Amino acid sequence: MLKVYNYKDLNRKEIEELCKRNIDSNQNIRATVTEIIDEVKLNGDEALRGYAKQFDGIALNQLYLDKEELKRIAEKAGEAEKNAIQLAYNNIRKFHETQIPSEQKVETTKGVICWREYRAIEKVGLYIPGGTAVLPSTFLMLGIPAILAGCKEIIVCSPPQKDGKVNAYLAFCAILLGIERIYLAGGAQAIAAMAYGTESITKVDKIFGPGNQYVTKAKTIIQSESQTAIDMPAGPSEVLVIADESANPEYVAADLLAQAEHGIDSQAVLVSNSQRIINETILELERQLPLLPRAEIASKAIANSYAIYCKDLTEAMEYSNIYAPEHLILATDLWEEISPKIINAGSVFLGHLTPESAGDYASGTNHTLPTSSYARAYSGVSVDSFIKKITFQHISKEGIKNLGPAVETLAALEGLEAHKNAVSVRLKNN
Repeated sequence: MLKVYNYKDLNRKEIEELCKRNIDSNQNIRATVTEIIDEVKLNGDEALRGYAKQFDGIALNQLYLDKEELKRIAEKAGEAEKNAIQLAYNNIRKFHETQIPSEQKVETTKGVICWREYRAIEKVGLYIPGGTAVLPSTFLMLGIPAILAGCKEIIVCSPPQKDGKVNAYLAFCAILLGIERIYLAGGAQAIAAMAYGTESITKVDKIFGPGNQYVTKAKTIIQSESQTAIDMPAGPSEVLVIADESANPEYVAADLLAQAEHGIDSQAVLVSNSQRIINETILELERQLPLLPRAEIASKAIANSYAIYCKDLTEAMEYSNIYAPEHLILATDLWEEISPKIINAGSVFLGHLTPESAGDYASGTNHTLPTSSYARAYSGVSVDSFIKKITFQHISKEGIKNLGPAVETLAALEGLEAHKNAVSVRLKNN
């Protein structure tokens, strides 16, 4: 069950060690992933078929499902599930529509006009995990902002199920989003296929989507070695809950387990200024855990998790900002008072009735978020993630006369005579 630490007893090095997660210290994961990437680069579709047989136990004749096949699969989805997906789709779209950028032109000097315009990234790749859990919610979280941004080509990869297809809910999401093809590739091999291209899969400009440590490692490798960008390092999921005396231990335990059931390498952290809340939450974990269908997975994740006792909420927030959680839950009546102190977090859930599950599925915010302390520097996926902002400027006759002399002076200061001359010839002729 949860290990418990006292914050005041921890030195800086111990805190840094506690905040580390999913470290590939022996480089074993990197070695495996590098081998997979090299194989896909060399053998393309053939490599993808080989890995489907090796990892998924499926012999694939065709590496994708087309629109007609997706429609047939989607017909198997239940009405209640389709209604829930539709509601989630509506909320996610509504939230992301507000992110479509619009900026004003600025006259920086009389006759000098500057502005920015956005352009969609032309080709994007969406990775939809399908290991121990299939995630149609991730399809919505990535597909909706890609479509709103106006991306011209959207490549979708997801591991094949035991029948060599995808499940009905992924297929229904594809129809809802207008996606005409899903490629049956998972893991590091799918990331490599989208980064370098194969006979069937187009090389993309940017890859999106969460995954296990192998997927995350593949993304970080291809970002440094190919001309393909990534959204962020989004690996195994994590949550940090700050809870005080006003918290409900049953709710807190449920939130910790909701994260733990993602996978054995997920992490759930409780930070509290109440020893009673810590003790009662541990009892609740012991009560709720055996009831879960994924109890074995969740129990391994909980064994890798912990609780920290802090003297007050200020100290609790201090630890949270060092940890930089993917998901941060403020299980306290004082959430309005302490939320301005948040510096590092992927997505925040305020109060006792706001479970992280709501953000995972249907409140509207995006659930593709930075993990492993990358929330110190990265944001979650949004419409912004799928666009580039290009700067423009136009200078009139009046503008070159007003701005030109300063540019000449600065160019001369840096010893760049050709820069100076590009302005001087214009000043001479206008």
